[in-house]
Amino acid sequence: MKVPDQSDIVSLVEMTASSSAITISTHIRPDGDAVGSSVAMLHFLLAQGKDAYVILPHHAPETVGFLLESVPEGRIIVHEDTPEPALGAILRSDLIISLDYNDFKRTEALQEALENSKARKILIDHHLDPSLGKFDLVFSQTQTSSTCELLFNILKALPQTKGDASNLPIECRTALMTGMTTDTNNFANSVFPGTLQMASELLASGVDRDAILGRLYRSDREQRLRLKGKLLYENLRITSDGVAYIILDRKTLESYGIKEGETEGFVNEPLSIRDVKMSIFLKEDKEKFRVSIRSKKGVSANLCARLHFNGGGHELASGGSLPVPGTVKDAVEAARYIEETTHIFINKENETR
Repeated sequence: MKVPDQSDIVSLVEMTASSSAITISTHIRPDGDAVGSSVAMLHFLLAQGKDAYVILPHHAPETVGFLLESVPEGRIIVHEDTPEPALGAILRSDLIISLDYNDFKRTEALQEALENSKARKILIDHHLDPSLGKFDLVFSQTQTSSTCELLFNILKALPQTKGDASNLPIECRTALMTGMTTDTNNFANSVFPGTLQMASELLASGVDRDAILGRLYRSDREQRLRLKGKLLYENLRITSDGVAYIILDRKTLESYGIKEGETEGFVNEPLSIRDVKMSIFLKEDKEKFRVSIRSKKGVSANLCARLHFNGGGHELASGGSLPVPGTVKDAVEAARYIEETTHIFINKENETR
């Protein structure tokens, strides 16, 4: 566990203490880590008597929607529903805390308002290549499981917490455990010694992990399980290079009534196959396929995403997109594109080892 620099902690304390209105911002289509870290930060600031709001570009996925139940009414604003109040909150703020993204472009429609804001800006993130010049204070650590783990270490280092996780609000602790759990796929990937230490301390402080797991993994709608079965039985393809891929078109997505966030984790399933080195999941969206990539050690999901899927991320877990029309025009072309590009990629990877 890397202890945050003390001078940065002093700056964080000063910046939050002197701010009268604080906006907490995260990336588009927020996942568990984005929602967990944002809700945790909000509860901490509210407990300090600060006027703080979370601005979500899009709705939180239902799987982590339970975290919002503890948030006071009106403290979370969803931009896609109410753009004017969201932009108004940013305009009023004298401090912006950016969580779980490395550049304002990851907020899309909110990018201009955030970048042009005169407020001081703090970045807390675990992704590669942070845009350091856009922030007044940066906490960036890639060798950590999640933004929630990084935020946990930061909050513990603050004088209000005195190094004891139990001094954080229980809602804050629950959100941190939830975000870390989702970003590690329940401790299946991106786990570091500090990750287990964080989990141990949060459990000791009274966080109900069983309740969290129940909400995350034992509350699926029937449609999600049926779609998962269909995709694994009918849509899963495995190339001779050990690349598994699944393509989910919009028609199938709509026919099963799938909601945002309900395909989370599907990309991990093929990695249970012994000979699969990398798994790619494509989901058709407006004018593009959204791409998720996961890999086993020895194959870089991040490099593959950067070279072929207009994206990036972590070494074994990355994302990107394929424009439609553009790079591909439909699912048939997308399948051909995956097979051709990953064949080149895997063989080049083998040559370098």
